[in-house]
Amino acid sequence: MGIEHVGMLLAAALGAGWVDAVVGGGGLIQLPALLLLNPGQPVATALATNKVASIAGTSSAAYAYLRRTKIDRTVAVAGAGLAVAGSAAGALCASVISSEVFKPVIMVVLLAVAALVVLRPDLGREPRIVLRTRRRVAAAILVPGLAIAFYDGILGPGTGTFLVVVFTALLGIDFVHASAHAKIINVSTNLGALLVFAVQGHILWALGLGMAVANATGAQLGARTAIRRGSGFVRVVLLCVVTLLVAKLGYEQFA
Repeated sequence: MGIEHVGMLLAAALGAGWVDAVVGGGGLIQLPALLLLNPGQPVATALATNKVASIAGTSSAAYAYLRRTKIDRTVAVAGAGLAVAGSAAGALCASVISSEVFKPVIMVVLLAVAALVVLRPDLGREPRIVLRTRRRVAAAILVPGLAIAFYDGILGPGTGTFLVVVFTALLGIDFVHASAHAKIINVSTNLGALLVFAVQGHILWALGLGMAVANATGAQLGARTAIRRGSGFVRVVLLCVVTLLVAKLGYEQFA
């Protein structure tokens, strides 16, 4: 790989880290860059190397959010523990189940997310009072820790976005605090998948570690931007990311 391609991948990782820290969806930038700029590699190698960079970024963003925001530690810790196993299971299934079968379903879910955010402009702008029943708290642990984590292991695009919307809807928190919770779970989903890919020998470590530094730098900038600009800014970025995800998956499905 030429030095110019490495430079473009580092730039892509920096931008992906920023987007991922704000609202998730950094895989829209980083994974396609890996696939396009190093075309001879297996897809599993691109996915694995992407996870090396992503876990650095999500860890960096999670640290930045934890320093400046409060989280529900019960939900975050329990969800993160489950997420390691959930994403590892997804990564193991990635070689058995084609990700193509999930794309139409994910498109429908993304369109529902976009409709929810557009039709409810107050969603995520400010914290709202919700009845914290055991069922609601359990859902806030199990849906991110198992369902979304499994999806991240087997496919991945939009994981952070789904986490933000789920935490906002179930816990009644604003988008900034939902992003903080999402980053903690996302660290674990990246870790679970990364462990599987490492055992399988798919990772390009030198490239992945270089991109990890760039991704972590972008994540620090993104987290600080989100905290400083507030939930209204995060909402706009969320809608942009969802639109791009739908366009990307739609093109892959029907083009």
